[in-house]
Amino acid sequence: MTEAGMSDDRCAEMRLKLQADLDGELEAGDAAAVAAHMLACPDCASARSDLSALSARLRSELSYHAAPARLRQAIEARIAPAAAAPQPAPVIPLRAGRSWRDLGLPFGAGFALAACLALAIVLPRGQGQLADSIVASHIRALQPGHLMDVASTDQHTVKPWFDGRLDFAPPVKDFAAEGFPLIGGRLDYLDGRPVAALSYRRDKHIIDVYVWPGSATLAASAEGAIDGYNVEHWAQDGMVFWAVSDVEASQLAEFVKLWVRR
Repeated sequence: MTEAGMSDDRCAEMRLKLQADLDGELEAGDAAAVAAHMLACPDCASARSDLSALSARLRSELSYHAAPARLRQAIEARIAPAAAAPQPAPVIPLRAGRSWRDLGLPFGAGFALAACLALAIVLPRGQGQLADSIVASHIRALQPGHLMDVASTDQHTVKPWFDGRLDFAPPVKDFAAEGFPLIGGRLDYLDGRPVAALSYRRDKHIIDVYVWPGSATLAASAEGAIDGYNVEHWAQDGMVFWAVSDVEASQLAEFVKLWVRR
């Protein structure tokens, strides 16, 4: 029992609702119950204060980046068919007197967000989704200041840079003589783990190669195109590789052949 005579179960129930209360997602009755409990229970009131301070700190310290136009267009194209189909109105709890405009979102944007979350929860994590994630990562990296953590055309500079930053040593190759010079590398996060991303240039185009350990030996490459970007996937020497670029498919295939042969 707390000082105010509240049961531990009641406190646990209220604390489960704290984040929803701070986000304005509780119905009016629940919000009033939480507010009344906070007045009577110093421990829960302190927990709410700490959570509020943490939320404010995250909002002030986290940086926001606008999605590139091509990524937004790709997402909108995938959402459009689902949004056009007849759907029952989603039931979303809002505090009394609040509306979608109070959340800073028109209803259509709220529905699109819900559709994205539903797809993320329902669909299994497969090769197609991984390829989509890799293309999205490549597009993000093309934004100014995001392409490389280490900028160098020297493979003996790029390869040691990953030491201590990854739990594996990615192979780094340079194909400057063949028209695909190495320009640097960076850390990325894909398929639930940190990976190495190596960047190459072909004329005015960037080729990203994502690398992480895999149990497969040399396998035939898989290729395809996603939202205007060509993608190739292969495995070699205990590593998994994904290459993505907007270069012509034949040039990306040439690049992969160079990598596999050397």
